[in-house]
Amino acid sequence: MDWGRIFSNAIESGLGIDGVYFALAAIGLNIHFGYAGLLNFGQSAFMAMGAYGLAVSVASYGLNFWVGIAIGLGLSVVLAILLGIPTLRLRADYLAIVTIAAAEIIRLIVRSVSLEDKLGGTDGLQQYSAGFFDLNPYTDGKQYGLLGIEFSARDTWVLTVGWVLVVLCCLLVWTLMRSPWGRVLKAIREDEDAVRSLGKNVYAYKMQALVLGGVIGALGGFIAALGQGSVAPDLYGSETTFFLYTALILGGAARVFGPVVGAVIFWSLLSFTDNFLREAIANDHISESVMNPNQVGQVRFMLVGLGLVLMLCFRPQGIFGDRKEIALDAR
Repeated sequence: MDWGRIFSNAIESGLGIDGVYFALAAIGLNIHFGYAGLLNFGQSAFMAMGAYGLAVSVASYGLNFWVGIAIGLGLSVVLAILLGIPTLRLRADYLAIVTIAAAEIIRLIVRSVSLEDKLGGTDGLQQYSAGFFDLNPYTDGKQYGLLGIEFSARDTWVLTVGWVLVVLCCLLVWTLMRSPWGRVLKAIREDEDAVRSLGKNVYAYKMQALVLGGVIGALGGFIAALGQGSVAPDLYGSETTFFLYTALILGGAARVFGPVVGAVIFWSLLSFTDNFLREAIANDHISESVMNPNQVGQVRFMLVGLGLVLMLCFRPQGIFGDRKEIALDAR
C-alpha cells in the first residue's frame, strides 16, 4: 500500500480545483440555507449560469473574457429573481421544488441538440479561457508546490484566484452576518412572522439573500470552468447540489468557514477512499471477486455516505455548527 500517494492525492483533491469551486458554491448555499433558511435545491443552476455565461460569450460569440464574466454574473442575478418572484412569498418547500426543477431544466437546455452550435450540447464548450491565462504570472512548464503537493502553472494560477475569492467571500459573509442586515436575515430563518410583525420586508430580504448566494455560486462555476478547461452540462446536475449540501452540513451550516472546511474534507474523503480501495485491490488485500476496480467509484460514495449518516446521527450540526442553526422555520 502506497500510503504516501494515497494521502497526497487526498490533500491534492481537497485543496485543488474541485475543493475550491465546491467551497465557493457551498458559501453561496450557506447564505441561502444556513443564514436565510431558504431551501435551495438548485445551486448547480447558478454555477451553470456562471460557467456557461462565460463560455458561450467567449467561445460562441467572440466576446471579451471580462464581458463573459459580467454576463455570467448577470445571468445568475436574473435566475435568482426569476426563481424568487413566484416562490419567496410562499412556504419554503415551494422554493425547493422550483429550484430543483429549474436546475434540471437548465441542464437539459444546455445539452440540447438543437442548441449544440451555441451551447456545445453534451460535449460542452472549450477555448474560452485565454483572456484569463494571459494574466498568469507563473512560468509555464514549472511545477509549484504546496504541502508537498505540486500543481502545474495553469492550475496554480486558477487555485490562486480561487482561494483568494474564497477568502474574500468568507470575509464578505462574516461582515454581512454581523451587520443589521445579517441579523434580520437570521431572524427570518428562525421566525419570519415575528420579523414581519416588526415591519421588516421579509420578501425583500429573502430575495437579496437568494441573489447574493446565487452570485457566489456563479463564482464557483467560473472556477470550475477555468480549472477544467471545458464546460459540460452533466457537471451541473442535481447531484452536484446534493454534494454541496453534504459539504455544507459536514462543515457546519451558518458558520463562515463551515462550507470551506466541509468542501475540503468532502473531496479529500472521496479521493482517499478511491485511492485506498484501488491500492487494496491492486495489492490483493481485497479480492476482485469481492470488488473490482470498476466498482470503486460507486463503493467510495457508499462508504462516504455511511460516514455522513453516522455523523448526522451523532453530530447533526457538523464539525463547527450549532444544533440550533439547522432548526428551520419552514412554514
